[in-house]
Amino acid sequence: MGQLHNNNNNSGMMVLVGLIICFWLLIFGTNGYPEEDLVVRLPGQPKVSFKQYAGYVDVDKKAGRSLFYYFVEAEKHHHHLPLTLWLNGGPGCSSVGGGAFTELGPFFPTGDGRGLRRNKKSWNKASNLLFVESPAGVGWSYSNTTADYTRGDDETAADTLKFLLEWFDKFPEFKSRPLFLTGESYAGHYIPQLTNLLLDYNEKSKGFKFNIKGVAIGNPLLKLDRDTPAVYEFFWSHGMISDEIGQSIKEDCNFEDYTWPYPHNESKLCNSNVDKAFNVISDYVDNYDVILDVCYPSIVEQELRLRKVVTQISVGVDVCMSLERHFYFNLPQVQKALHANRTNLPYSWSMCSGELNYSQADGSRNILPLLKKIVENKIPLWVYSGDQDSVVPLIGTRTLMRELAEDLKFKITDNYRVWFHKGQIGGWQIEYGDLLTYATVRGASHMVPFAQPSRSLHLFSSFVRGKRLPNTTHPSID
Repeated sequence: MGQLHNNNNNSGMMVLVGLIICFWLLIFGTNGYPEEDLVVRLPGQPKVSFKQYAGYVDVDKKAGRSLFYYFVEAEKHHHHLPLTLWLNGGPGCSSVGGGAFTELGPFFPTGDGRGLRRNKKSWNKASNLLFVESPAGVGWSYSNTTADYTRGDDETAADTLKFLLEWFDKFPEFKSRPLFLTGESYAGHYIPQLTNLLLDYNEKSKGFKFNIKGVAIGNPLLKLDRDTPAVYEFFWSHGMISDEIGQSIKEDCNFEDYTWPYPHNESKLCNSNVDKAFNVISDYVDNYDVILDVCYPSIVEQELRLRKVVTQISVGVDVCMSLERHFYFNLPQVQKALHANRTNLPYSWSMCSGELNYSQADGSRNILPLLKKIVENKIPLWVYSGDQDSVVPLIGTRTLMRELAEDLKFKITDNYRVWFHKGQIGGWQIEYGDLLTYATVRGASHMVPFAQPSRSLHLFSSFVRGKRLPNTTHPSID
């Protein structure tokens, strides 16, 4: 009887353990990830071997403020590869719509706006990827407190820090992984400010610390009074405006007194010539990539509704992808698959928010001191420019990087030279000290991975692997 009693106890214990295991798997999945955020399959998605997750992280429960994220595992060896956070700029533009589904994520929208196709040069070949719609009011991120739709750089950085802490609790496997912080455009503010906040957190924390291994920002807004005059110098150097307009802007505009995003307190003559410059360039030029053709929204939107394929190719790039993406993300079945729009927002998803009131004064901040602090903390910093971008042209960025190197008292350790990809010139690069690299990507736009997916993947792979860009025509690493 005693033996039977023990067997019954053992059986009951095994049942209890089994129930606990089943409950744990239901909540966290087989790999420690939150199963409720697993994206089983997106509408029209090609079959893939890696997993993707999407959902919300509450950053202020009292205010009802939540940020939407999309996470995709690395294509192979995801348990061993680092985690890369990507933020788009704006301010107020979606990292999910931009980075994840137009630039460096695993899928692009199809030409009819109802399905997805594989991005064969996705950055998830080299890293696990995390995209966040930030701040609240961007994409599907939201707040139940109206005041939260008035934001600035400080609030955005604080919310992203809170997001990461909560996200790591959802995905604890990544707490110790190498973390790379990346982005483009106004993420030239977002990423350095966030990085410095993480460094401050690490300094104060007696427990968990962010394992920051590198920062990379593309075509970044860093110092408005240097980046803005570079726009008009780019216009003139590319034959887009006349000598007279270019010279007048140079002489009559006081760029030291600029307030983001456009001239403030400028003379009537300056403003007149700025208007003339944009009138000459016209709406038939994409300022984010001056060599691309443009897409005609009225025609595309009509054809999307009629289920026609509207993809228009210009130099190998689908110039209508942004409209196809907008159509796809507003399909109810897509939002359901992504666990998005859980509060049924009273507006449709858009790439850049019309709900957000973002601080104009913050755009005028000088980011160079923040970059200096990052490098002084022994974190590698890569800054890169697509050379066909007139919005934040390389003319200003390369000058700022040289000034940063001089401030750090860094000597040139790898002279300005070409770098190669697949036997062709991928761009140019220079290295200062052991931690600061500036590179251009030949033929790339403001959104480098969008216009040059293969070259951008090579640059990113080199960055996360701690390798210099190659100075020979040897086969590329990706």
